[in-house]
Amino acid sequence: MERSYLGEFEELVLLATAVLEDGAYGLTIVSELKQRTNRSISLSGVHVALYRLEEKGLLSSELGGATASRGGRRKRMFRVTASGQQTLDNIRQVRNELYDAIPGISLSPR
Repeated sequence: MERSYLGEFEELVLLATAVLEDGAYGLTIVSELKQRTNRSISLSGVHVALYRLEEKGLLSSELGGATASRGGRRKRMFRVTASGQQTLDNIRQVRNELYDAIPGISLSPR
């Protein structure tokens, strides 16, 4: 598998998509990221990241059904692919190893 490199915002969008599971679409991802990061997040920025992640094969998407609450519009629902989950696992491993290597700080139980 070719390794995917992500920017910080792409990583956050991928993580939020994984957290939301079957409920991941643009607005729910924005809401999740605002709540967890306490920073301004634009819907268009999330959409750009979602499509970029889909191009990299880390997300897949499909159109959901139209609902009256959305004025008959359909939502594009996103899911993390197996490759996306592997990328998240790799990122987590690298970060944990780096944190553990900080002199005087250990996050691992002893």
